[in-house]
Amino acid sequence: MIADAATGVALALRGEGGPYALSGILRHNDALTPAAVRVLGADALAPYAMEHRGAPVGPEDEAVVRQALAAYPPGADASEVSRWTYRGLVEASHAFLPAGAQPWPPPPEAATGWVDSTPWPKLSHRVSQLAALALPGLAPGLAEQLAERTDDLSRGFVRAVRRRDWLQAAGLGRWLSRLPDVAPTLGLDSGLAFVRQMGGADPRVALHIVAAQRFYGRGW
Repeated sequence: MIADAATGVALALRGEGGPYALSGILRHNDALTPAAVRVLGADALAPYAMEHRGAPVGPEDEAVVRQALAAYPPGADASEVSRWTYRGLVEASHAFLPAGAQPWPPPPEAATGWVDSTPWPKLSHRVSQLAALALPGLAPGLAEQLAERTDDLSRGFVRAVRRRDWLQAAGLGRWLSRLPDVAPTLGLDSGLAFVRQMGGADPRVALHIVAAQRFYGRGW
């Protein structure tokens, strides 16, 4: 289900297929839908961030998101990745969906101290798991801190490509596409194109690459 949903989001970002509706790729009455939305995070709403959003957001789309937020909030012992992916979904709901009759909950607190203190290999792994937050306008504070570690994330990108870890490479490349001052010597565009060629059969890899292309013009 997650792979199919990621494919649906990627197709919408490419402008292919019919107008995007979250409730069209993940049904409200499917028991697995909340988990799938939680895994996709903000990417479930990525097509609504485009200038031309297609179909209007309907009550079923809103219901799908609210169901996921209610079903899988991060617990007291949740990891930073879990906290941030949940926050990203809340932020995306505020940014890309109408409030409707009931306002969206405020974004929960999520720490950023780990960005400065985490060694670059572990940082790269964690940031790649947060690739959905690289959507325009989301997590500005996190993006500002990650910009201070652009060189380390670039090292992580190169390492992931060399290890043929296409999902990590795609996630890091997507974040680097958003960050300023990426060194031209990294060859980010050609690197992303290579990741797409080698790992694009994975729907999650394809989604990260097309998001980098669509929102930041990288990786063509």
